[in-house]
Amino acid sequence: MSAPLPLRNIAIIAHVDHGKTTLVDQLFRQSGTFRDNQRVEERAMDSNDLEKERGITILAKPTSIEWNGYRINIVDTPGHADFGAEVERILSMVDGVILLVDSSEGAMPQTKFVTGKALGLGLKPIVVVNKIDRPDGRHAEVLDEVFDLFVSLDANDEQLDFPVLYASGRNGYASYDPDAREGTLTSLFEKIVEHVPAPNLDVDAPFSFLATLLDRDNFMGRVLTGRVQSGKLKVNDPIRAIDADGKVIEVGRATKVLTFRGLDRVPVDEARAGDIIALAGLEKATVANTIADPSVSVPIKAQPIDPPTLAMRFAVNDSPLAGREGDKVTSRMIRDRLMREAETNVAIRVTESADKDSFEVAGRGELQLGVVIETMRREGFELGISRPRVLFGTDENGGRTEPYETVVIDVDDEYSGTVVEKMQRRKAELTDMRPSGLGKTRITFSAPSRGLIGYHGEFLSDTRGTGIMNRLFEKYDAHKGPIEGRLNGVLISNGTGEAVGYALNSLEERGILFVKPQDKIYEGMIIGENAKPDDLEVNPMKSKQLTNFRSTGKDDAIRLTPPKIMTLEQAIAYIDDDEMVEVTPQSIRLRKAILDPHERKKASRKKENA
Repeated sequence: MSAPLPLRNIAIIAHVDHGKTTLVDQLFRQSGTFRDNQRVEERAMDSNDLEKERGITILAKPTSIEWNGYRINIVDTPGHADFGAEVERILSMVDGVILLVDSSEGAMPQTKFVTGKALGLGLKPIVVVNKIDRPDGRHAEVLDEVFDLFVSLDANDEQLDFPVLYASGRNGYASYDPDAREGTLTSLFEKIVEHVPAPNLDVDAPFSFLATLLDRDNFMGRVLTGRVQSGKLKVNDPIRAIDADGKVIEVGRATKVLTFRGLDRVPVDEARAGDIIALAGLEKATVANTIADPSVSVPIKAQPIDPPTLAMRFAVNDSPLAGREGDKVTSRMIRDRLMREAETNVAIRVTESADKDSFEVAGRGELQLGVVIETMRREGFELGISRPRVLFGTDENGGRTEPYETVVIDVDDEYSGTVVEKMQRRKAELTDMRPSGLGKTRITFSAPSRGLIGYHGEFLSDTRGTGIMNRLFEKYDAHKGPIEGRLNGVLISNGTGEAVGYALNSLEERGILFVKPQDKIYEGMIIGENAKPDDLEVNPMKSKQLTNFRSTGKDDAIRLTPPKIMTLEQAIAYIDDDEMVEVTPQSIRLRKAILDPHERKKASRKKENA
């Protein structure tokens, strides 16, 4: 067997949309990982459909490239805080990080979150200022921001002496000169090999491995991914899983050992300390467990998993249109699917309700739970989803606490007053406000998560679609008391059938419509937003009375304003406590939780008297 190549293990940290996955594409191409004639999709690391569509990384994925006799293992980390549960554990697999920042936007909250974890673990950073060819680039200020960020995160002197490269991931060059506009990524490869230390681990000790990621394979069963911390592992070697307290969970054999070559997982006969591998053969072991030789009894210290901050109720779809579009509609199917999700996605907690018809799913944020719902509807599920609610805690004195988030907002100067006013109504505290150039202002708030539910759509309307909002979990702190919710009521259908253009035309003056002619509707379905604060029951199926008298004036042609079509996240954020989102493979409908108007009135009276 040939001697293994010298190793370098690195993670790439970047905020959403700063070009991380595009840069990895170029590293693949320039290292010769792909054949010259091989067809490779753009953003090859974004492997599932949702990642490709949204342009965000959801799942952390290891990959590896060979360059000049070195094997470089690269871990692509999610750029959004909702998927941060994976990030901290991933950093335990690597010895260095590349911090990628946009030459215009600079260091953002997600960058701060992951970089703080990386510096705390003592990892050595390389800073890459990406998109250096942007016309609004301000690389010198961005570099100062990164340095200030490192100081505020208590970086040591060695970490503060970081190397800097200027790059364009899309155009495939990196240079020490900020004015370079062409070239290759050779200087980045050289810097990785020179600056990131080799994994200095004991190859002769007994085998031990910390499970960092978990997924399921139809043929191999549970597949655990992580870095070999000590020793060697051959296929069929006896292994056992132990938890954080040293208790043995199960005993088994390593039926498959896989390593990463480019985008593929390749079976190998042996893995050594420092290798990032995927391991099959165990049935119960999960993330943060230590998998080791039977002689090992002390577990490897693992990062605790962040607690969920938000919960939603996933219920069986009980609307009159249920079962017409999806083929997975029973509570048993929904339960099995959610349990499978909770098994591989350790940041999610699923609890079954007493009536067995609904499940409370707790996670890190609206986007994370939205991705779970979107994946399920694509698989043919029909669901009823409730409004998200935050999970409260208690402090040492027994007082109520709630999650807070750091919110960083970039807006045009003219909209900053509106944003500050709206955020203060939602009990947010302004912590920083500064001009960020080109007529924009950067405003930072500390806000209770509760107040941010449903604000994003309103924020985009207030800033005419030009504002950018980034959120990051900050802490649990004192409960802020009642926060005002949606200001407008809704238009509710009082019957079942198809929407009629004539009726919708007369309803337009009442508010904003969510449906168009010929859409199927039912009693209790929300068909629009009322211009006033109260809910209003309307008849969207009323057709024109035809008589045998000729009218004196010609009928005006009906011209309807296009309806407001909501995405899944917008719909979930829009609904109130007594409303639900009906999610099917083809439709997203809003409805009242209680469809019958008499039952609804009874329930609201009972709530008022309670």
